[in-house]
Amino acid sequence: MSVALLWVVSPCDVSNGTSFMESVREGNRFFDSSRHRNLVSNERINRGGGKQTNNGRKFSVRSAILATPSGERTMTSEQMVYDVVLRQAALVKRQLRSTNELEVKPDIPIPGNLGLLSEAYDRCGEVCAEYAKTFNLGTMLMTPERRRAIWAIYVWCRRTDELVDGPNASYITPAALDRWENRLEDVFNGRPFDMLDGALSDTVSNFPVDIQPFRDMIEGMRMDLRKSRYKNFDELYLYCYYVAGTVGLMSVPIMGIAPESKATTESVYNAALALGIANQLTNILRDVGEDARRGRVYLPQDELAQAGLSDEDIFAGRVTDKWRIFMKKQIHRARKFFDEAEKGVTELSSASRFPVWASLVLYRKILDEIEANDYNNFTKRAYVSKSKKLIALPIAYAKSLVPPTKTASLQR
Repeated sequence: MSVALLWVVSPCDVSNGTSFMESVREGNRFFDSSRHRNLVSNERINRGGGKQTNNGRKFSVRSAILATPSGERTMTSEQMVYDVVLRQAALVKRQLRSTNELEVKPDIPIPGNLGLLSEAYDRCGEVCAEYAKTFNLGTMLMTPERRRAIWAIYVWCRRTDELVDGPNASYITPAALDRWENRLEDVFNGRPFDMLDGALSDTVSNFPVDIQPFRDMIEGMRMDLRKSRYKNFDELYLYCYYVAGTVGLMSVPIMGIAPESKATTESVYNAALALGIANQLTNILRDVGEDARRGRVYLPQDELAQAGLSDEDIFAGRVTDKWRIFMKKQIHRARKFFDEAEKGVTELSSASRFPVWASLVLYRKILDEIEANDYNNFTKRAYVSKSKKLIALPIAYAKSLVPPTKTASLQR
């Protein structure tokens, strides 16, 4: 169960010599903006034909974040993930030192199709408006350049998620994900395959976005293919980072940090990571019953055992006192991550705070709804009603108006 549940735009493999312009000549084969559904065959990404990058060496998140030669990890998952945070923060600081201010470039003109890139961004915006209404509403307060870039990242994350969570998931293999990662390398190297890739390629050329969180999200998809149990929270934390914490690291370079903020760049990124972890833990707690019906248990096995519970209790959907006590502890942990995330949202640029506050406030309310359902997340789906959203959104907007702290209080 990954973080996003959207429409299906299944990726195709990119062959040698295929360019953005060549793909566009096929017309609207890649995307039907009126239906937002898959119009591309999965055949090539499923069957093979991926290519090597960087002089024949394939990139792999596992080499960057996981193991020693013996297969044993020498750090906790949190320590390993924070290394990615530091790399992304360093990238942003290098660019800011060289330019003093984040420079956003205008559309890259495509010979013969001057409006093509704008159309690609518009289609990303249509998808975001259709499937993430509240968040999309918040992006309207952002500058046009930042808003379009967020749309492009959102769409890439959805496409990636649908590889293992969508209708065609049964056809996806680890090799197919390797080819999707190769295609990601092409996007970052300015060789997009289709229009939606083109929007992301333009985005990463204009903003200091590191490729590692994107690779890490693909690794989360690999984990979904091979793993349906998590021994402890350390393992679950790494999974939550892969499929959701990465989104925060992708987004902060776009949203920007307020010029008056006294917080360190690393601490703001760490808060963004915490929000992703909190959101994914909330997803997991909300979807226990749904995941169980798919044979999956995204809960720490050691903590279940300590509570006197087992997978059988989950598959049977038993709401007992033991289950309630267990759930209270899990909800408490998720709220701690939301609390950590709050410290960083205020440090974002003023125009970018509202969509993040809205996400934080509304997602945290899902935990309240689980409690209101007497911890029955087997047969009752916790959701925030429209009336409660209408009450919560003005609160989120008011929070977005609070300026950054005057002192460097957000330190790690």
